[in-house]
Amino acid sequence: NIVSGELNNAAAKKFDLEAWFPGSGKFRELVSCSNCLEYQSRRLKIRYGQTKKLNESSEYVHMLNATMCATTRTICAILENYQTDDGIVVPEVLKSLMPKKYSEKIPFVKEAPVEQESKTASAAKKK
Repeated sequence: NIVSGELNNAAAKKFDLEAWFPGSGKFRELVSCSNCLEYQSRRLKIRYGQTKKLNESSEYVHMLNATMCATTRTICAILENYQTDDGIVVPEVLKSLMPKKYSEKIPFVKEAPVEQESKTASAAKKK
């Protein structure tokens, strides 16, 4: 729940969903959702309850404004939190969505470029 001083003019309330990123040592935003009440609907003239009868009032709708999940950032959070020396452990909630071959762990298939550079540098020093 975001403090009121951090809200823009449109939002009456805002929630951010964050994930822990061990590489940077901090939480980062994945999703944001704001309850804008009728702020946006007034500007867009979106109402409900309109009727052809005289003296009937209509109301402005309340609107939510949300970002979809930042997919690449979510994948980065999973990779950073579930990485081991030999691969990525599949989080429990994702196991049923994975191919059987990768339902427990996604193995690394080649060395990281940093490790390859280290080996190349070590071999060059020995010569």
